[in-house]
Amino acid sequence: MTRTTKTRPGKAHAQSAVIANTGTTELDKPVFAQPQPTPDPTTFEVKHPSDNPAYQQIDQLNREHKINPLPFPQPRGVPEPRLTLASVLAADDKLLQKKMTAGGQIVFHATGDTGSTRGPESQNLVADKMAADFSDDEAERPMFFFHLGDVIYSFGEAQYYYDQFYEPYRDYPAPILALAGNHDGMVAPGTSASTLEAYLENFCQTKFEVTSDAGGLSRTAQIQPGVFFTFEAPPYVRVLALYSNTLEDPGVISDPTVGNSQLTYLKTALQRVKSERFNGALILAHHHPAYTAGSQHGWSREMLSQIDGICNETGVWPHAVLSGHAHNYQRLTRMHGDTQIPYVVCGNGGHGLARLSRKKGVPLRTPQQLQTAGHADKVILENYDDQDYGYLRVVATARQLRIEYHPASDTDGAKTPDDFVTVDLATRKLVHFTGP
Repeated sequence: MTRTTKTRPGKAHAQSAVIANTGTTELDKPVFAQPQPTPDPTTFEVKHPSDNPAYQQIDQLNREHKINPLPFPQPRGVPEPRLTLASVLAADDKLLQKKMTAGGQIVFHATGDTGSTRGPESQNLVADKMAADFSDDEAERPMFFFHLGDVIYSFGEAQYYYDQFYEPYRDYPAPILALAGNHDGMVAPGTSASTLEAYLENFCQTKFEVTSDAGGLSRTAQIQPGVFFTFEAPPYVRVLALYSNTLEDPGVISDPTVGNSQLTYLKTALQRVKSERFNGALILAHHHPAYTAGSQHGWSREMLSQIDGICNETGVWPHAVLSGHAHNYQRLTRMHGDTQIPYVVCGNGGHGLARLSRKKGVPLRTPQQLQTAGHADKVILENYDDQDYGYLRVVATARQLRIEYHPASDTDGAKTPDDFVTVDLATRKLVHFTGP
């Protein structure tokens, strides 16, 4: 697909030479950061009006039980759509694996709920600190950013992609992959938009190209096969990404409206993990969290039950589960048999913050066991941050998976995480990090 690039006022200086010289937006390789760093924006190019009238209609439809999950286009390559780090970098897979093996680890970023409707400040805080991680030694630099959903608020509109996505990450020099969050797939009442339309345009292309939504900036759209897929960064990481649909709560991956394609996908993906004897870090990612503590966004019990059923059937469980949706940071530990599985929520990437305690209530003290009626496994809230915006820095080695939490308030020069957890890949127990 070739489209005419739209350059926004005052942004022509940031347009890549490749685009400017060829006059086309289809490229033979991906482009990430701008050729030269530019100052943080202080205002949005497109003013975001209040969505209160739309939410009043949605609330009324919810009261009348007229809001349902929305069907979505099937990804390319079902039953198990697959994407590799080598393909998004347009790199030789064997050489890339050799490079990572020599370094002894792979590092990547993750956070969710980044799109802000009020202005660029909160997004800039997180994006700038993430970009500062690329000043590290080569083995410590992130290879990609895995977005945990809700890229754009409030209804995934294409007109806000420039302000809420392309501009904040204009200096981020690596690929950005993304789950679709509920706001990325929601459709505002009374509009003719198709669910996920802009998300698919900017994250699920078949070739490297710059969409008009980039507004003259250089980043190419991503080449994900669809809203659910396996992302492989061998030999250390495999991420199984699910789409938990458009409801505010709960997350839905399978029901009579959307079908069972994601359950088929998950079973197929886990069976391949088993048959290939993949011994790297297996991460499950979906926007709606399985568990939350004290948040306005509650559990997705049916989704959790469906995932657990397939994990039980295949005998394969993830080493960790990453989510967004709740606008804060939470780290929980699930005690499953004799294993420990971190469930990490990082939904404070820039949109807004949600406190875990009610207004003027007593802050939660950790560790704290969640009340899990009807759920056999114990779940412990280990740590949380409902005061700051932030992100995850994930490190995988041949033996361990380490997940760090970095609040943006620590400034760009701070490299010590405020919270972290390490999983031993073989025993699936929490341990101290030993490095590559």
